[in-house]
Amino acid sequence: MMACSGDCVLSSWSDWSSCSHSCSSKNSEGRQSRTRTILGLPGEAKACPAATALEEWRTCNDHPCITFYWEASPWGPCIEDSSMNLNGTGYWNGTATCAVGVQIRKVVCMKMGIGPVIPKRCPESARPDTIQPCLLPCKKDCIVTPFSEWTACPTTCLPVNSSMPSQSRFRIIIQRAANGGQECPDTLYEERECEALLVCPIYRWKTHRWHPCTLVPDSVQQGMTGASESCGKGLEMRGVSCVDEYDEMAAVSECLQWAGPMPSRFRSCWVPCRDDCTFSSWSKFSECSGCGSRRTRKRTLTGWSRKQDRCQRKDLYPLVESEPCPCEEFVSQPCGNWTSCILSETPAQGSLQGWRGQQEARDCGQGLRYRTVVCLDHGAHLVSPDRCSESGLVKEVCHIPCPLDCKLSDWSPWSACSASCGSGLKIRSKWLREKPFNGGRPCPKLDLKNQAQVYEAVPCRSECGQYEWVTDPWSVCTINTVDELPACGEGVQSHKIRCVRRGSGDLVSSVNETLCDQEEIPLQAQTCILPCPNDCVMSQWSQWSTCSICIHRCLFTYISVAGVMIRSRSMLQQAHEEGRPCASQLSLTKPCPISPCYTWLLSDWSPCTVEGAECGEGKRERNLTCVVHWSDWPDNSFPSKTVEDEKCGDRVRKESEQELQQPCFVPCPGVMIRSRSMLQQAHEEGRPCASQLSLTKPCPISPCYTWLLSDWSPCTVEGAECGEGKRERNLTCVVHWSDWPDNSFPSKTVEDEKCGDRVRKESEQELQQPCFVPCPGYR
Repeated sequence: MMACSGDCVLSSWSDWSSCSHSCSSKNSEGRQSRTRTILGLPGEAKACPAATALEEWRTCNDHPCITFYWEASPWGPCIEDSSMNLNGTGYWNGTATCAVGVQIRKVVCMKMGIGPVIPKRCPESARPDTIQPCLLPCKKDCIVTPFSEWTACPTTCLPVNSSMPSQSRFRIIIQRAANGGQECPDTLYEERECEALLVCPIYRWKTHRWHPCTLVPDSVQQGMTGASESCGKGLEMRGVSCVDEYDEMAAVSECLQWAGPMPSRFRSCWVPCRDDCTFSSWSKFSECSGCGSRRTRKRTLTGWSRKQDRCQRKDLYPLVESEPCPCEEFVSQPCGNWTSCILSETPAQGSLQGWRGQQEARDCGQGLRYRTVVCLDHGAHLVSPDRCSESGLVKEVCHIPCPLDCKLSDWSPWSACSASCGSGLKIRSKWLREKPFNGGRPCPKLDLKNQAQVYEAVPCRSECGQYEWVTDPWSVCTINTVDELPACGEGVQSHKIRCVRRGSGDLVSSVNETLCDQEEIPLQAQTCILPCPNDCVMSQWSQWSTCSICIHRCLFTYISVAGVMIRSRSMLQQAHEEGRPCASQLSLTKPCPISPCYTWLLSDWSPCTVEGAECGEGKRERNLTCVVHWSDWPDNSFPSKTVEDEKCGDRVRKESEQELQQPCFVPCPGVMIRSRSMLQQAHEEGRPCASQLSLTKPCPISPCYTWLLSDWSPCTVEGAECGEGKRERNLTCVVHWSDWPDNSFPSKTVEDEKCGDRVRKESEQELQQPCFVPCPGYR
């Protein structure tokens, strides 16, 4: 409707405000208001309505409030009801079942804001059911396999002082009992002694002294006849006889059956030749004066050898030998970290007790932890660890605490109804008294805000409890002027804003502004135009239309097509005479907003770290951050701007949290590892599996032993100064570490047995080589 010239131009009425109450009672009723404003001033002869005429009030939500209502507790467990049992497996409500039981719950009449009252206050027709049928799971009996065959007993006689052998059998559980079914038998393993066997007879080989060396010429060894020989290779012989346990002579066949192979009766020897260097036997070693000293022994030349110059060469035929004195002073030093506590193994209760290999590791109690030690002699050289200890490890007693289950308090009283519109929830809680410890049965899911409570909720009704911004109507457009003429043109208008609790019944009383969304706070002032009497008067702009199609583009894909929002205004009074004309633009459009994308971003893994140690089982971690981006971020790289986690949603976060930490292992030098695997996960509130799936134990540290070849000796010709001769080199057993510098062996020599005979024998063929010493004038 177009206003006439000189009239006061008013805006249309605003929408009705929210109702102050959701229902009506004798003490309160709902009210709501609407307003309009002055858009154009009238001529001198007319006036605009008074301020009270610019606001209207009316009642709302005049229906009576619900005061009494039924409240039902959660359904109890399904219990057996003999009147509803089925014979065998049947069907109930389309589901196979073995029995039908009942569930019971309590129903209480409640008064709003007060609590329980007598049942007659609530309408009987709306009373919820207190009993309902339910399904009972089928019973499962334990099923075991038949016993296996008895293991075999020995068929031969028993060695002296040996224990009586036994035989065993076992059976295995195929299905464990469930839902009250027959339990498994206690005996899964049986053992019994074998029938008595005879003790094996005792026979042994008895060896006699070696006879003098008898010459065996090369011609005889090669099966030919030739000139007799007076020196060279020969054989020594000794007698071997078979005796019984009383040292009486017995048949050789008895020893062959009961004492093993016959000892050797022959061995090679050497009859020295006339030109050979002959020596006396070595004397006994001299006495030692303590650790670090050396002892010596001597021999002398005998016979013709004393007159031969070459036999007197000490570099070829030494007459004195020395060696370090045996020293039994050894020192052990710890090396590396302590292992984790390792528990001793005991047969599982109710399992295959006594059956070899069927042992279970305990998860708590007293155990041992180990640490490697190195064994050093008085010169700080590494020696075999058995010189210091039997195993090369030190151990000490340790303890792993046993699991403690979660303990909760009794249920608290029910709380007041939650402050949500219409129906809500009321809760009761259990407080955490003792946390689970070391793999005890876990607590039910705890409240995210208070980790010490577990909640149970039931539906209830309550008024709304949301907070919202409320604005008073805009003030009249105020023009700053000093003239007495009516003010018009550009000015300023303002209004009050308040944060209120919707449905509180008092829209005038405000609460702390921090309870409302600070990003949505309305403007408190704005510029305005108050047209002069002859100016064109336009209506206020309408609200932007809703965007029926919003754009959300993530991952380079438009999820919807573009749309626009529109707002409009109309002409309320045309311009007269020389007044300001009307604007031509009666509508505005703008594109619908484009929503940003929120994504959980995983960082790279951190290095593996071991808490309080240098090696062993550790963990590595990475972070999960909520970031904001658009679909066209450069090079597929996420920007560094982070936002609050709620933008990305809890569901995705929870699915990703299991990827934020991983076990890892920093290898230690020389460790033994054993592991186990999880056969069945814990269900519901059952005791969880132990977290430790592997154990490490250090290896004893021993020195390395290696055969070392010396350099070749000069070429020597026996009995002459030139011609065909031989050169030699020595094979020595040395001790070293695996990382000695520049591949050079240290000079520390040890007894040959440390390096082993096999390697020595393979190398002995490389200890001599033929060579040639040129004679004077030979070319």
